Amino acid sequence: MPAKRSVHIREYLLKNMNLVIRCLILSDVIWIGALGLLGPIFALFIVDFIEGGNAAVAGAAASIFLVTKSVLQIPAAAIIDRVCGEDDDFQFIFFGSLAGAIIPILYLFIHTPLQLYAVQFLYGVALAFTFPSYMAIFTRHIDKTREGTEWGIYFTLVDFSSAIAASLGGIFATTIGYKSLIVVVVTVSLLGVFFLYPIRTKLFRCKNLAA
Repeated sequence: MPAKRSVHIREYLLKNMNLVIRCLILSDVIWIGALGLLGPIFALFIVDFIEGGNAAVAGAAASIFLVTKSVLQIPAAAIIDRVCGEDDDFQFIFFGSLAGAIIPILYLFIHTPLQLYAVQFLYGVALAFTFPSYMAIFTRHIDKTREGTEWGIYFTLVDFSSAIAASLGGIFATTIGYKSLIVVVVTVSLLGVFFLYPIRTKLFRCKNLAA
C-alpha cells in the first residue's frame, strides 16, 4: 500500500530539500519580493519623475522590457544548453541576477522617456539570460519524486513575498518617497542574489551530466 503523502510545515520552511533548491527558492523569494515593492507604483513613479511621463510611457516601458526579454530568452537558453556542465549556467544566473538587482538604481538618474526605455531594454537583456539558467539548474537538481511539491513551494513562497511586497511598496513610497524606496529595492535584491553563491560547489560538471 503506498505511503500517504502530505505537505508538512517543514516544506514551507524549506527543510526537506537539497541545498541547491533551497538556495534557489530563497534567492527568488527575496529578489522577486524586493522587485514587488516597486511594481504596483512604478507607473506613478514614471508620471512624477519622467518628463512627459503618462500611462502611454509606462505602457511602452513595460512592453520594451517584456519584448526584449521574450526575444532574447530562447537564444540565451540555446547558448546555455550548448555548453556542457553547469558552470556557465551559474555565471549567467549569478551575474544576470546581480545586474537585475542593480539596474533599478538607474531610475534615480533618468529624466526622459528615451532614458527610461534604455533602462528597460537593459533590464530585459539581463533577465533574458537569468531566467533560462535558473530554470535549468532548478530542473536538474530538483529532488526526485518531489518535483510537483518543490515547484509548488517555489511558486507559493514567491507569490506570498510578492503579495506582501505589493502592499508594502505603496506604504513605503508614501512614507519614505520613491527614491528611498528604489534604494531599498536594490539593497534587498542584492541580498537575494547572494543566496545563490553557496550553490556553486554543488554544480554538476560535464562528466556528471554525460553519465
